[in-house]
Amino acid sequence: MFAKYENYPTVYLRCIYLYSIKMKDKQIVIIGGGFAGVNMAKKLSGENSLQVTLVDRNNYNFFQPLLYQVATGMLDVASITIPFRTLFTKKQNLHFRLGELERIDADSNTIHLSTGSLPYDYLVIATGTKTNYFGMENIEKNALPMKNVNDAIKLRNYLIMESEKYTFCTDENEKRKMRNIVISGAGPSGVEIAGMIAEMRKRKLKEIYPELKNERLNIYLVDAAPTVLPPMSEKSQQYTHKALKDLHINLKLNTMVSDYKDDKVYFKNDETIETKTLIWTAGVTGFKINGIMEDAYEKGNRLTVDAFNKVAHYKNIYAIGDACIQKTDPEFPEGHPQLGSVAQQQGKALAENFIAMTKNKNWEPFKYKDKGAMAIIGDQKAVADMTFPKTTLTGWIAWFSWLFVHLFLLVSYRNKFRTFWNWFNAYLGEGHSQGVMVGQTATDPNALD
Repeated sequence: MFAKYENYPTVYLRCIYLYSIKMKDKQIVIIGGGFAGVNMAKKLSGENSLQVTLVDRNNYNFFQPLLYQVATGMLDVASITIPFRTLFTKKQNLHFRLGELERIDADSNTIHLSTGSLPYDYLVIATGTKTNYFGMENIEKNALPMKNVNDAIKLRNYLIMESEKYTFCTDENEKRKMRNIVISGAGPSGVEIAGMIAEMRKRKLKEIYPELKNERLNIYLVDAAPTVLPPMSEKSQQYTHKALKDLHINLKLNTMVSDYKDDKVYFKNDETIETKTLIWTAGVTGFKINGIMEDAYEKGNRLTVDAFNKVAHYKNIYAIGDACIQKTDPEFPEGHPQLGSVAQQQGKALAENFIAMTKNKNWEPFKYKDKGAMAIIGDQKAVADMTFPKTTLTGWIAWFSWLFVHLFLLVSYRNKFRTFWNWFNAYLGEGHSQGVMVGQTATDPNALD
């Protein structure tokens, strides 16, 4: 009577095997752990049919909007960074791989890293951008960029070392150059770092360095555009212009930098400024990736993507954040602005579409929800262009909103607590507490050049 079940174990095992093949976990590899990559990975957490590997050249995520506060000593590095492996703890389907991307082999669905190779079913490019020097070699060699943690630490070390050198320099010509700081780029990054340095000059610099009591630090903010904060509203621009003037920052608008050599910044209009310090926040460009065809790129090395962030000419390669340009959103026919909020939303949206794929549901095209833009200028001085409701905030209300939003956007509770404590100490306590040179001393060969 059991004859008809005699092959049951074989049939059962074969069914399990066929089911496992059908339901094999898909391997998603994300290159880049910035706003776009981290938010996508976090959204995919717990989706065990999707195994996610995030690749980055650093072993940590960092919060780029607060880099300038690390550079000027208000925050320590730990306030804005967290290791990826710490972030992915207890998330079984999230993995991390340290390495530099060298090449993509789209035919074999493999990426080649400085630390080996990785196969993928779906590849997501979230490499962000790098500083754009517009082909000016001297500026690339001599200016100080503000794009990553290493840049911020280098700038902080440099500013502290220049202050120390000033205290014992006897050459008046050199001291005059040291007193001039030029910041190229009057977008949010340039405005924020100019305002922060001005606040330091006003509140703490002369207390920390009594030798500078009778000296004047000259801050120049330069931009080729006719106004500061070009992407923001006219009200924000006007308020920021006045606030910067009130902080005694020298604005040079409609002025384009053309060179920087021999301690002198050259401008297109033949003007010059002698300085030891040029901080460069004037532009960004995308990365060219070996293995991606040239036709997939548009201006600024941004990858062309469709409404679902799939890269042109490829069936399983996607790009999100600053690395891509998407012209399918009706509200942004020329592409979205390169903002952290866009990257964050695109990362989450692509993750939701991958989750929908596992449930045989349709994918949804990306549509950016513009929540506005903001920039901090100084102590209780900021601007915020809101979209819901559509209005512009200025002054301490915008400043408080800026603090709240950026505190909320930090990745971990540890980052939130450390940042809040440092801000509390800086604004209500004893002032900046992070004025420490990291990895550099007066005995370094280049420190006192």
